[in-house]
Amino acid sequence: MTNEINHANPAALHSVPYHVGIIMDGNGRWAQARGRPRLAGHQAGVDNIRRILEASVRYGIKVLTIYAFSTENWQRPMDEVMGLMQLLSLTIKRQLNELHKNGVQIRHSGRMAGINPDLQAQIRHALEVTQHNDRIILNVAFNYGGRAEILDAVRQVIADGIPPDSLTEELFSRYLYTCDLPDADLIIRTGGEWRLSNFLIWQAAYAEYYTTPTYWPDFDEEELYKALLEYNARERRFGRVLQQT
Repeated sequence: MTNEINHANPAALHSVPYHVGIIMDGNGRWAQARGRPRLAGHQAGVDNIRRILEASVRYGIKVLTIYAFSTENWQRPMDEVMGLMQLLSLTIKRQLNELHKNGVQIRHSGRMAGINPDLQAQIRHALEVTQHNDRIILNVAFNYGGRAEILDAVRQVIADGIPPDSLTEELFSRYLYTCDLPDADLIIRTGGEWRLSNFLIWQAAYAEYYTTPTYWPDFDEEELYKALLEYNARERRFGRVLQQT
């Protein structure tokens, strides 16, 4: 870690995003560049989550949403998909107690359908154990798709018999996976691509966007600080002119 970050004062940031979403891209390319299998990149990516989570706490971020597995990722080779499922299972087994001890509240955004029953049970257990923790929320978007989220919400609105004229943005937001979380303030994408990839497409309506060519396993606290500095340089207007903000 550089001296710049070692001596950085989080209080010097005049504005810290409450809710940060991260598209953790580049695990496979990170591994391939080193002549290693793609799953080795995913393991390195998982190891990095804890480091960035700890850094997020230091900077005062309250909600960290990570894009771990999309609804489109089922189209990947089966051995990679199964490896990702096993990786999540092992991560819960190995890290749940420590996360709980450190005050991390774990959330899940996504569809449970399609996930094997044993892993579903592990996820639900992690949610239950950490539900009262309040140091930081780690919202894991697993088997998640932004369009699927909106579609699921629409279906539930219809099932609940909500009259169309009564439906507001605020009410509709309560039907999303992130129903009691604030919208994202900052979306970070590693790996150099410039797209949302179906991630938090409702919640990121007014989020600032930051991308870096750094692959996710190499995205360290220094890289996070760069993103926060860039966020601090932005003027969030929410549709208003500068004089109104």
